[in-house]
Amino acid sequence: MSSNAPRHIRLTSHPEPQAHRWPLRWAAPTAAERGPVIGSVTRPADRNVIGTHGGSYSLYRALAVSAGTLSPLQRPDLANTQPVTDIGPYPQWSEPGKIVSLDPWGHVVGEAFGDAIGEGIDIRPTIAITKARLNMAELNALIEAGSLQPDGRVLHRGGDVSVTKAAIDPVWWLPGIAERFGTSEHELRRTLFEQTAGMYPELVTRPDLAVFLPPVGGITVYIFGEPHDLANRKVPLTCRVHDECNGSDVFGSDICTCRPYLIQGIEESIRSAQDGGVGLVVYNRKEGRALGEVTKFLVYNARKRQEGGDQAATYFERTECVAGVQDARFQQLMPDVLHWLGITKIHRLISMSNMKYEAMVDQGIDIGERVPIPADRIPLDASVEMEAKKAAGYFAPDAPTEAELARTIGRPMDSM
Repeated sequence: MSSNAPRHIRLTSHPEPQAHRWPLRWAAPTAAERGPVIGSVTRPADRNVIGTHGGSYSLYRALAVSAGTLSPLQRPDLANTQPVTDIGPYPQWSEPGKIVSLDPWGHVVGEAFGDAIGEGIDIRPTIAITKARLNMAELNALIEAGSLQPDGRVLHRGGDVSVTKAAIDPVWWLPGIAERFGTSEHELRRTLFEQTAGMYPELVTRPDLAVFLPPVGGITVYIFGEPHDLANRKVPLTCRVHDECNGSDVFGSDICTCRPYLIQGIEESIRSAQDGGVGLVVYNRKEGRALGEVTKFLVYNARKRQEGGDQAATYFERTECVAGVQDARFQQLMPDVLHWLGITKIHRLISMSNMKYEAMVDQGIDIGERVPIPADRIPLDASVEMEAKKAAGYFAPDAPTEAELARTIGRPMDSM
């Protein structure tokens, strides 16, 4: 064991006293009344949550400690890390049940709890907000074709796009998560404990700890235009909520429409910001419908090797055969990030997903126009996906059939 490793050992087989110096009062109207989320391990007695900071990266931090390259007592220096723009507070932050899967105050801990941090309490942000420029090949092609026009404010010559972006780590308030999924907190805790093979015993031994920092991927938000306009119902908002697809988003795999739809969301967000509105792309780390990339690739094999080849009729069935469920994203928690941004109305939703649409509407967000992907954006090998989604009831008034897609691409049906 490293000589500088903490010597504190705490048993988790029985609850500790309920009283805590740093109680969390979820949905309180101010950060001070709510209290800080303390998931660091440098001072275990201060901890008031289950799990630790960093989401899925927390285990890499543990490896760095094991390798001797990181001190387990290391604390971040937060000087000059504050957000580049203000987000909130908005009424949704203190409305019971509106935000249950992230900490709405996670970006202002340096300001809200500066005295405690100065005292030595290891309080860390769970949200960071910065500015950046994007540059994607498809946007440059749209500029060359005259479909997008650089304006020097949002879209620049050379294809750079100015954005404000935020990274958000998950912070789960267990009573609210349970309610959102229609189960009891006790059942949720027990299932999380069992399905992680007992990785977090506090789930069942510490009922006084109601907040969990799960080791899952977070969210990245890209804002085109002025961030404060997102909460103004009178300012036209174009929004794309996108779930991760590494194969398509990064490497351009043509078996699905993920990257084309992501590009469409960015393109329409740029136009909205240029026209005096605002654009938003929310990128959720939920690879392979939250089933993972290994499962996704197994499904690809199963779909293409079945008798008759890849077929829309068995598109979802093959996923369920491999994973036991067609889709693990659910979307019940997805609107939380929209509430964090103060959004109450989306004028143009770039999505065909009824699951996303219904989750937003159920959470009180008004939706205007729903925009499907155009026929000329659909890769040839993704026609099966489009047919399957239409058959499953996805919103797609203008989405092409397989025959229409074949005519658009100029390929005979038997070659698809």
